[in-house]
Amino acid sequence: MQAGLPASDITQDRLRDFIVALDAGEVIGAVGLERYGDHGLLRSLVAAPDWRGHGLGTALVDAVEARARSLGVGSLSLLTETAAPFFAARGYAAITRTHAPAPVQASTEFSTLCPASSTCMHKTIN
Repeated sequence: MQAGLPASDITQDRLRDFIVALDAGEVIGAVGLERYGDHGLLRSLVAAPDWRGHGLGTALVDAVEARARSLGVGSLSLLTETAAPFFAARGYAAITRTHAPAPVQASTEFSTLCPASSTCMHKTIN
């Protein structure tokens, strides 16, 4: 599934905390979690075009939040260029990048991959 999301830093090790949605063996959506102690970075939420507007994105966010909680992650941050209203409706608040947890700020996604124009958002999940 091509979505134009940054993925150059995704390694096999990082894939262990990705959740992938399948339908009849086809990938229809995915979301990633990067852990930085008790903080997390939600990244690369994507739903196949035919599945948008049917609750798949919400289900994936719910699943990644549950996974994060089970791993002891108490908050999630993210960067988005297009989905700020979607995440705001799920309790994420827009913050400046400098207010994101320091370990998250040091991630490749924050420091290199996502443009400064991206909206930074944060949510406490515990």
